[in-house]
Amino acid sequence: MKKFFALLLSVSALLSLAACGGDTQGSASQSQDPQSSVSSQQQGGDVSGQDEAEVMSYGDYMAAPLDSPVVIQAYVQAKQSWWEDKATVYAQDQDGAYFLYNMACSEEDYELLTPGTCIRVSGYKTEWSGEVEIIDATFEIVDGNTFLAEPLDVTSMLGSEELIDYQNQFVNFKGLTVEAAGKDDAGNDVAFLYNWDGSGTEGDDLYFNVSYEGNTYTFTVESYLCDSSTEVYSAVKALEIGQTIDAQGFLYWYEGVNPHITSVTVVE
Repeated sequence: MKKFFALLLSVSALLSLAACGGDTQGSASQSQDPQSSVSSQQQGGDVSGQDEAEVMSYGDYMAAPLDSPVVIQAYVQAKQSWWEDKATVYAQDQDGAYFLYNMACSEEDYELLTPGTCIRVSGYKTEWSGEVEIIDATFEIVDGNTFLAEPLDVTSMLGSEELIDYQNQFVNFKGLTVEAAGKDDAGNDVAFLYNWDGSGTEGDDLYFNVSYEGNTYTFTVESYLCDSSTEVYSAVKALEIGQTIDAQGFLYWYEGVNPHITSVTVVE
């Protein structure tokens, strides 16, 4: 959500320039090749020359320089949001994971992106505050196999340089201690904040702190991914400082590890 507000200011500036130059946004399109096993669900401007480009392995994708065109094939693990024909999606294959930010997608096609669905994505690799992601993307649904990743336990990697190698994957953390996230209006320690600075209200992102082996980390319930009606949102609001918990979610990155948590279990 931090990214949304930061980008909103940039978009406002671009729109004012566009008023002088005319609308350059491509129109939505759909096509299907009866000779192919790929059902096209592409929208927005195509990434030139990439429809026929070879799909990259995860290793090749990670080795590709920033701002370069990429083509990957992976499986939807979760959908974070859809807004104005753009979808943000967590995807993963057997080797690694991808964060697809504001991918061109109609609302109808968004409903087709169920967990496990295989998609081929063409876009550009970029980085935002440490988070490696794919932007300006289009996608195609690939008929055939499905895949849902089992969560990888990365607890022992907290604080290590190797943790970033698993960025965006579906992961587990076990045996974490809930720490104070901040203070309420009365000056009392609290276990979570609405927004990173406590400025929000019900329905906004939840931020909470956990410690492991003497180090403290900030975890987030991203409200676009898990809104206030979800179990994890309620579970985090019920946390108490000093409790031991297990947590599960996607290994998002923002100025360091900042997982988007989808499940929390109190174990003590």
